[in-house]
Amino acid sequence: MSRAAGHLSQSARARSTGTPPMLGLSANLAQFSLLVAVNALVGGTLGQERTVLPLLAKNVFHLGLYTSALTYILAFGLSKAAMNYFAGTLSDRLGRKPVLLAGWLAAIPVPLLLIFAPNWGWIVVANILLGVSQGLTWSTTVIMKMDLVGPSRRGLAMGLNEAAGYLGVAITALATGYLASAYGLRPAPFLLGAAYIALGLGLSGLTVRETRQHAHLEASGHADAGGAHASLSTGQVFMLTSFRDRSLSAVSQAGLVNNLNDGLAWGLFPVLFASAGLSLERIGVLAAVYPAVWGAGQLFTGAASDRWGRKWLIASGMLVQAFALALVAGAHSFGPWLAAAILLGIGTAMVYPTLLAAIGDVAHPVWRARSVGVYRLWRDGGFAIGALLSGIMADLYGIPTAVATVAALTAASGIVVGLRMRGNDHRPR
Repeated sequence: MSRAAGHLSQSARARSTGTPPMLGLSANLAQFSLLVAVNALVGGTLGQERTVLPLLAKNVFHLGLYTSALTYILAFGLSKAAMNYFAGTLSDRLGRKPVLLAGWLAAIPVPLLLIFAPNWGWIVVANILLGVSQGLTWSTTVIMKMDLVGPSRRGLAMGLNEAAGYLGVAITALATGYLASAYGLRPAPFLLGAAYIALGLGLSGLTVRETRQHAHLEASGHADAGGAHASLSTGQVFMLTSFRDRSLSAVSQAGLVNNLNDGLAWGLFPVLFASAGLSLERIGVLAAVYPAVWGAGQLFTGAASDRWGRKWLIASGMLVQAFALALVAGAHSFGPWLAAAILLGIGTAMVYPTLLAAIGDVAHPVWRARSVGVYRLWRDGGFAIGALLSGIMADLYGIPTAVATVAALTAASGIVVGLRMRGNDHRPR
């Protein structure tokens, strides 16, 4: 039996054993809303580190070199990138929900390691586990939402998903800044993360339902339901997404560069702000504003990409990010840095959900989860590359030069999208 036929028979079995799946946001509003809430908790689990960990590296563990301090982002980026790849493959084989639960289970030790770490090695181990957790949980919520909504509202769905996640990051970054100021760098900020993990695991286990049958339903009505593109191997999906398809490869490199500059912002911005004499509260505000604007902006940019197209929203968003990073490099006080953080959030909001929606446009429903996993492998590999590049540049030439270098790379990435990505032609090649 062919793979496409197998998917059709599974969809038929789903229809014969219970309520048949239906595609669309309104038809799946309850489950979709639940998954939005779950991803907000996923983002909050990451946000527990954004303000506090760079300061913990400097003030508690006395790491003098930026490269050494950024090892936790390198560890996080490598483990998350790898898990993104496996999340797509495993969710096709085992189902979406088991992968989501595995991600929450991997997160359980993280707050304990952060609270009780006697040396920096414990922090690195915590971030390996956090990367595993984020790769499995966040990737799966993306895939599940794509399953539920079908093709017509994909940009809106990705906007809502990413908005929830990064608003979770922002609110938690702000909250942990105030907790650290009031109660110290440990343990109070990380107790918030522990609460998120407990709640996320409980909601995912008790109320989230499997969505793989929705992807099978979409595949049954796809224009290439039984064609060559419906039966690609995992290796073929990797090559198509990474290199062969013009749109998929352009999206993958843009995702990598986007998270490269986010890794820079995560690891070096708090240190730069502290070196200028800003208080913990102001550092917390700056650490929160960027993901807050990023998160809220995606409520609009995801839907806008459904109406206006993906390509130029991505290309222009990368250029806005580049300008914001150049402003950070040249500024020396709270006001200009606040303006730069807002601009960086706007640029990232233009790009982030649009990249995911573009993957969904091109990828066949049968192998879409794997293509999303490959894209997120490249994208979150940007954390690791950003940690290494920005750390080495900061050690050699200072933080402003490191930021300016990443600004130039971000502008170049936007130009690549403009030259390479197809417009509204979403056929795989």
